[in-house]
Amino acid sequence: MTQAYDHLADWFEFLNDDCDYPTWSQYFIEGLRARGAGKRGFELGCGSGAFSRALQRAGYEMTGGDLSDAMLSKAVRLAREEGLLIPFVKADAARLKTAERYDFILSANDCINYLPQEKLPSAFRHIAKCLKKGGLFWFDVSSEYKLREKVANNMFGDDREDVTYIEFNALKENRVETDITLFVREGELFRRYDERHVCYLHTEEQICGALSAAGFRTEVEGHLGKDKNGSDRLNFICEKVSS
Repeated sequence: MTQAYDHLADWFEFLNDDCDYPTWSQYFIEGLRARGAGKRGFELGCGSGAFSRALQRAGYEMTGGDLSDAMLSKAVRLAREEGLLIPFVKADAARLKTAERYDFILSANDCINYLPQEKLPSAFRHIAKCLKKGGLFWFDVSSEYKLREKVANNMFGDDREDVTYIEFNALKENRVETDITLFVREGELFRRYDERHVCYLHTEEQICGALSAAGFRTEVEGHLGKDKNGSDRLNFICEKVSS
């Protein structure tokens, strides 16, 4: 079994076409503008770069970072196909280091769920050091309710012409372990690929406590700015208040 996203990278945006990237990206664009964020942004856990590309097209100067080499390669190809000059770099959300301080750091679509609970305080301190004073750290997590009640101990799948996706999810104390199988068309045959993903259950209280200790002032809302109560996704919009 390979590492997370080693093979899923090539199919990630294709298989997630139901998540409405244009609307989701516009939510971030409008929110950044409303809060007066500067133009220099870093997308942490950028994956194949969908949000980086959208923000770059909207006039922001983006850099994308991810831990997966396969995702970074896909991000470079997709940006190049759109004629966008976006640097993509290797970056670990648990101990982020950047050569400059950014106006905002965006981390969308569950990147922080991949960090164990005990790593959150240190991760947020590292992220704070990569921001200018007053800079924004905007990220989301799949809520504890979603992971525990909807995802855990369930199977999901998607069958397309050239790829079939199957995932099995098991709840293990404070995390959900997901075994993913892809069947990818190669000529007249399909080749099987397997990889494992681990997402950790974080409560709003745990996250807010770690953010406060790292020098952030935080507001929390649901997906796309909706009510956070009962939301499958929580957005943490954090302003760095310490130098």
